[in-house]
Amino acid sequence: MLSEEIKNKILIAQRNEVTEHFIYKKLSESMKDPQNEEILKHISEDELKHYNIWKGYTQEEIKPSKLSIWKYSLISRIFGITFGTKLMEKGEERAQISYDELSKFVPDAKDIEKDEYEHETKLIGLINEEKLKYAGSVVLGLNDALVELTGALAGFTLALKNAHQIAAIGLITGIAASLSMAASEYLSTKTEANTKNPIKASVYTGITYIFTVLFLILPYLLFSNYYLSLIITLFNAILVIAIFTFYVSIAQDIPFRNRFAEMAIVSLGVAALSFGIGFLVRIFFRVNV
Repeated sequence: MLSEEIKNKILIAQRNEVTEHFIYKKLSESMKDPQNEEILKHISEDELKHYNIWKGYTQEEIKPSKLSIWKYSLISRIFGITFGTKLMEKGEERAQISYDELSKFVPDAKDIEKDEYEHETKLIGLINEEKLKYAGSVVLGLNDALVELTGALAGFTLALKNAHQIAAIGLITGIAASLSMAASEYLSTKTEANTKNPIKASVYTGITYIFTVLFLILPYLLFSNYYLSLIITLFNAILVIAIFTFYVSIAQDIPFRNRFAEMAIVSLGVAALSFGIGFLVRIFFRVNV
């Protein structure tokens, strides 16, 4: 006889399984790649099997969470299946389940845990997804835009002291740099022996660079106070780093904290150095705008 506490935890697990069954099923039906479709179907069937195992202990029918089905299906379609499914597998609902604890009362819990581990580390990792294939190109565009333009804007801020002029020069600099980076990525990818399309790789790099540039110079277009604009730009840079690092940490199973700290230190360090260079340029070249 299960205690009320254990039964409630099993019911949570049961609800998770049936919800994820429908999420994986829905995603599999939207797949164009037969391999991806087969992987997601396989996981969906496993989740339904787990649901029925839990049901054997609770003797209760549980309805799936329609909100979770909608949420994770949408996230997966926008940000990629790998990111969406791994985010779901690491979600708060699963954090409430301790398979070690449940295995003391439900022997099947260990087998279910093994299947879930396989889903997260093996099957999902086999998904052939373009968004992850070109993640390196996105990282290249993002890193360069953050480091180069954050530094450039910091230098321009002290040298020019005019928000609109800083925005104009920053935009010109950013567009020129994005075209240069896209061309470099095209040539680099073409010489490498991999499955990436050089044109797609360059487009990913260039577009990422451009959007990052626009986001960084936006404060200078909205505010006339150039020091306030610089502060907001630095905040925007940290925000971009945090969001992208979170995405990569989930999709590629890498530590968030170390990667975020590294990118933030490099970007802000270059910005501080460029600010100092701008100060020296203003003094030695007697720039007075």
